[in-house]
Amino acid sequence: MPKKYSLYIVSLIVVCFVIANTYLLSEQKYWGLVIPFLIATIAGGLLRVELLLTAVAFLTPLSTSLQELGFYNPMGVEMALPTEPLLFGLMLIAVIRMLSDKELFKDLYKHPFTIAVALYLFWLVVTTLTSSMPMVSFKLLITRLWFISSFYVLGFAWFQNKDSVHRFVKAYLAGLCLVALYTIFQHSTKGFEHEAAHWVMSPFFKDHTSYGMALALLLPFSLYLAKWNTPKGWSVLFFVVTLILIIALILSYTRAAWLSVLVAICVYVVIKLRIRFSVLFSLMSFFIAFVLMFQTDILMVLEKNSQDSSDSFIEHVQSMSNVSTDASNLERINRWKSAIRLFEERPHLGWGAGTYQFNYAPYQNYYEKTIISTNAGNMGNAHSEYLSALAETGWPGLLTFLVLIVSIFTRAIVLYHQLEDEKEQGIIMACVLGLATYFTHAVLNNFLDMDKASVPIWAFFAIIVVLDVRHSKRKKENKKRRL
Repeated sequence: MPKKYSLYIVSLIVVCFVIANTYLLSEQKYWGLVIPFLIATIAGGLLRVELLLTAVAFLTPLSTSLQELGFYNPMGVEMALPTEPLLFGLMLIAVIRMLSDKELFKDLYKHPFTIAVALYLFWLVVTTLTSSMPMVSFKLLITRLWFISSFYVLGFAWFQNKDSVHRFVKAYLAGLCLVALYTIFQHSTKGFEHEAAHWVMSPFFKDHTSYGMALALLLPFSLYLAKWNTPKGWSVLFFVVTLILIIALILSYTRAAWLSVLVAICVYVVIKLRIRFSVLFSLMSFFIAFVLMFQTDILMVLEKNSQDSSDSFIEHVQSMSNVSTDASNLERINRWKSAIRLFEERPHLGWGAGTYQFNYAPYQNYYEKTIISTNAGNMGNAHSEYLSALAETGWPGLLTFLVLIVSIFTRAIVLYHQLEDEKEQGIIMACVLGLATYFTHAVLNNFLDMDKASVPIWAFFAIIVVLDVRHSKRKKENKKRRL
């Protein structure tokens, strides 16, 4: 096509857009402003998708929600800016790439973990159709799809290059470190008080629990980069970053995050010592049996603990087991019991993904409510990734979620011992320990609807799958050479 005709067409499109958007603005409809941004994102992503993925990784810890920015709307639409519009664009790019380059993703499609992801998504679709609030569930389904398509599907293609793994983690750590430094400074102006720790990370994180989760999730990779980076200057830099994350984690006063790091250390010991699964299963069975046999005595001991959350580190740790006066602990138990009652009413299909907060209020017992209980559906969710899945998607939903977790951990741990390259082993270990912190934390909170958690988690999944596929190909090549 001659250049002058191309110029005429582009000019016509621009004029039409200006006229249409002027009309939309006059009607107080602002979604038209997103169109050029979306087109530019898709065009840029198709040309250099790795730059867009790196940008999203860096911006994710720095993103903020519409609510934090002071935008409230009657439809209840919540969005993280600027990451979620970018993730939507990446989802469209993923669809185009999957249709145009099937050869690139064939190993991904065949991988057992991808089959587990497909089952998980299939059941989300089913429970969206049967949801008590279909639009709410549909919104959550779309967010799951753009996280998975961006950092699992496109991540699989991106992480074929080993340097891309470092690039992703460095980008996310850079953004998170900026937030940590900002939060520590803000906290210092308040004398590092415990109460201030709940909100000083705003507007980047909605509360200290999600902030602590992100710090714990990336801490193992920060340690990995401190060990394996060359030249030495980079290693020193990431040693400093690790110290910043540790200080920030302590000052976050997030008890669940502290606990998750301890669990990750235990996982590290188990992997390094090659402790067999049968031994772990026996120990866990014994522990569960012990708790069930002596649950009354244990509860009596716990009820004697009246230590509330405190500025003192030791007292704050002691408050973890306070189920008599600590409002945070009591409210969490209230939400858990409400989730179980919701499950009992709809055990097979649940109430629909994302609907817990709108349905749980009538299922609270008045004598279990706390000073922070609410019936408005505006103060959080089930405070457990597992009970949330149980209440919202029924027992099959929880089962598919557990299959997802167990399959990735078992494959990653087996792969760790099979790999010969120490750097690849380090990457797998960092992924496993990071995921261990999250899925421990997930017993007490749920953040998979947030970009802060889902972006690194699905990226870690993709990294493990890439290394697994690469190792399988090496084994096949070695067998051929022997023959």
